[in-house]
Amino acid sequence: MSQDVENIKPCYPLFRGEEYRENLANKKALYEDAHDAERVKQVFEWTTSEEYKELNFQREALTINPAKACQPLGAVLCALGFEKTLPYVHGSQGCVAYFRTYFNRHFKEPVACVSDSMTEDAAVFGGQKNMFAGLENARSLYKPEMIAVSTTCMAEVIGDDLNAFIANAKKNGHVPQDFATPFAHTPSFVGSHVTGWDNMFEGILRYFTLNDMADKKPGSNGKLNVVPGFETYLGNFRVIKRMLAEMGVDYTFLSDPEEVLDTPADGQYRMYAGGTTIDQVKDSPNAINTLLLQPWQLEKTAKYVEGTWGHTIPELPIPMGLEWTDQFLMTVSELTGKPIPPSLEKERGRLVDMMTDSHTWLHGKTFALWGDPDFVMGLTKILLELGAEPTHILAHNGNKRWRKALLKVLEASPYGKKAEVHIGRD
Repeated sequence: MSQDVENIKPCYPLFRGEEYRENLANKKALYEDAHDAERVKQVFEWTTSEEYKELNFQREALTINPAKACQPLGAVLCALGFEKTLPYVHGSQGCVAYFRTYFNRHFKEPVACVSDSMTEDAAVFGGQKNMFAGLENARSLYKPEMIAVSTTCMAEVIGDDLNAFIANAKKNGHVPQDFATPFAHTPSFVGSHVTGWDNMFEGILRYFTLNDMADKKPGSNGKLNVVPGFETYLGNFRVIKRMLAEMGVDYTFLSDPEEVLDTPADGQYRMYAGGTTIDQVKDSPNAINTLLLQPWQLEKTAKYVEGTWGHTIPELPIPMGLEWTDQFLMTVSELTGKPIPPSLEKERGRLVDMMTDSHTWLHGKTFALWGDPDFVMGLTKILLELGAEPTHILAHNGNKRWRKALLKVLEASPYGKKAEVHIGRD
């Protein structure tokens, strides 16, 4: 199919052309050995049957379309939440192109992230030379104050050692010895995007605080640490911050991408905007306590914060819905001694009014849910409070303990009796 240089047709206009349609029809008829329309319809109808569903759920060896992404995607989002930090992925360009596209499409913002472009040579001989050049070039070109390094499956399969590679890069003068380079191994074939966020976050905390705990004392700075986890709804950051501000609570959001992923359209490009500072990370062990907003995805972080910082993390569910938001605010009040102000009490009353008003439309309606474990659990809680009935709930990256906890939530409500909870499915 030829194109006219004066009228080049992209994508869909080209595909709708008569010549393209004719070529496609010939390809199907002459070369694909395709089934006829009746057979296609027959198979489609079978895939919607109970027989197919039972066979599908019996699969144990694989999932066809898992509701998750890979670890380094989460690591990139975590790194974006720190001030003047450049996410750096030790792996191929294609992986990073996917991560950037994924976030571009969701946030509608440019996303800064680099890779060291590992290819076939690096896959055979290791990617240390790629990292030497990559760290040096990234620091020189983009002027970050921190480069947070994660990995793709290529680097993990061949066993590249990030700690050794980064140490050698500094030893050979590619980056200064005191330049901040936290890292995390984030193999794509284990866990999911939320695991990658957790691993990267724990790596950043470890880098800045593990060997600097001698003068740290929990409670000495009078602040609360708030850890959001893999959170892509930036409005949630603003709501939590507003609530804490109305209570007069001094806090530190650890990994805060609210600004960099929602910059204004004023003609100025901001590669770095907002975020948690390095000084705030270093001071975070001195906080009164650390609140994990999505505890099911932050297991490694919880272990580090309790074991190294000496914080006793409150057992809180994700603050979604009436009861669990109450629990979050009351815990904040208990830890800080700050009362819940009348403004939040009024806001709570409006929520109750909204729930009552929506009763006619939502009570008894059935829903199927899928997503990440904490989010799905929070959404289930909201629906139960509204009198809606979740029927099928899927978290591919949930574990057996999460499933047991969610079943307990469902059993406590008359609207959750019919629900089925699925993990590791697609």
